[in-house]
Amino acid sequence: MPMIDVYAAAGTFADTRALAQQLTTTLMKIEQVPDIPMFRKNTAAFVHELPATALSNVDGDSTYVRVQVLTNAGALDREKQLAVVAQFSSIIAAAAGDGTLVERTWVLLTEAVQGGWGLWGHANTNDELIAAARAEMARLAGGSQT
Repeated sequence: MPMIDVYAAAGTFADTRALAQQLTTTLMKIEQVPDIPMFRKNTAAFVHELPATALSNVDGDSTYVRVQVLTNAGALDREKQLAVVAQFSSIIAAAAGDGTLVERTWVLLTEAVQGGWGLWGHANTNDELIAAARAEMARLAGGSQT
């Protein structure tokens, strides 16, 4: 149930909601988590539009995008890390209508520490998240939607 934050100059993306939805959908597929409400409702992206003057590299350029992906510990093995960075960079560039933005998109992968994933008012460990997902899948298999 990752959180995705995208930071870019205002106006970089024509449709920030579509971008957020595409990033979340892509990440769920890469992570290979079950398509259940627990994951669908708690995988989210936030697109932060900043004034162009609020970001810069050493040379003063502000045509960059920073994407930070926060997952629970161990959610992304090396193959998945590579997939997230490559696919997110391409998605960002396409959403901006600028193929060269792939070269100026920074994707940072970070992990919450064990017990550091707050959900439902509780700081969950990975084992607790796995147990919650299994319980939800069992409920859904039994015909209960709650």
